[in-house]
Amino acid sequence: MATPATAAPLAFAHQAHPAPMAAEARAQILANPGFGTAFSDHMVSVSYDESKGWHSAEVLPYGPIPLDPAAAVLHYAQEIFEGLKAYRLADGGIALFRPEANAARFNASATRLAMPTLPEGLFVAAVEELVKADQDWFPTVEGGSLYLRPFMFASEAFLGVRPSKQYRFLVIASPAGNYFKSGAPAVSLWVSDYSRAAPGGTGAAKCGGNYAASLVPTAEAFARGHDQVLFLDAVERQWIEELGGMNLFFVFADGTMVTPPLGGTILPGITRESLIRLAREEGLTVREERYSLAQWQADAVSGKLTETFACGTAAVVTPVGKVTSSADSFTIGSGGPGQLTQKLRQRLVAIQRGEAADTHGWVHRIA
Repeated sequence: MATPATAAPLAFAHQAHPAPMAAEARAQILANPGFGTAFSDHMVSVSYDESKGWHSAEVLPYGPIPLDPAAAVLHYAQEIFEGLKAYRLADGGIALFRPEANAARFNASATRLAMPTLPEGLFVAAVEELVKADQDWFPTVEGGSLYLRPFMFASEAFLGVRPSKQYRFLVIASPAGNYFKSGAPAVSLWVSDYSRAAPGGTGAAKCGGNYAASLVPTAEAFARGHDQVLFLDAVERQWIEELGGMNLFFVFADGTMVTPPLGGTILPGITRESLIRLAREEGLTVREERYSLAQWQADAVSGKLTETFACGTAAVVTPVGKVTSSADSFTIGSGGPGQLTQKLRQRLVAIQRGEAADTHGWVHRIA
């Protein structure tokens, strides 16, 4: 969908919160924030109309969104979102990690769902405005961050199968601690019989429908005592694609690393792309190629495969220790974190938090 050009950058109006959370109550949350259960005092909102383009940018108190019962998002699911984090740097400053990449992926999702694209500068500015407004919401726990959720939905009130003419873009923030609740040194996966995405579908878009489709198989994984669900390809049912919300990497004893190719059915993770670059700098040969479940098991049993890890914004880098399907089960290495997994995680986190040199220009400092 074409987006009318914005004549000048939008200025954000600021509406003070009449009753922000008390410092004592906020401190209790920040000491043990979990993930995605508490939200900061403010949010950002920008509106879109087909005739006016993007307008009415504001920072306002976090709260319910008025929505007409006929709003298109409720009937035809025109909705996309992103996920990124703000970090406290070693010198006390605040930074985002590669927000321009999130903005580009957001627009790719918008294009796939026939939604207007958002100027990348406006996307980044909206995130910055919220972080600055709620910088007191950074968790005090080790490794804590401020998780940011930009999203857009169709707000026009109508019933008819066509793209909406009106949208709202919002950003909310949530203090974040550890993503996985089990506390295990490595996660356990359940291989689902369900499919996440099919060729020609919306697998590469970050839209709510993809995640709704993963809820039943994820619940099955949890019921069987596993931490995450693993999806195979929808056609041949043998090629590994991704987890419910993370990309996968496979590390071999010969110093090579493999990750499934994107190809339209896998979400192009920003953490994924960053790790590919870091691994190549470490001297590893990284290949983006298909890898089957049967081969994965054979390589794990023989020792040819030494490590597997998942990655994403929320969990960063997470070792995979065990894989179970309806037919079989196998363990990877010792079942715990591998050396390369830990090394890549440490290097990435050090860059994100300003503890190591950022030679790629990935750290976007805002304070």
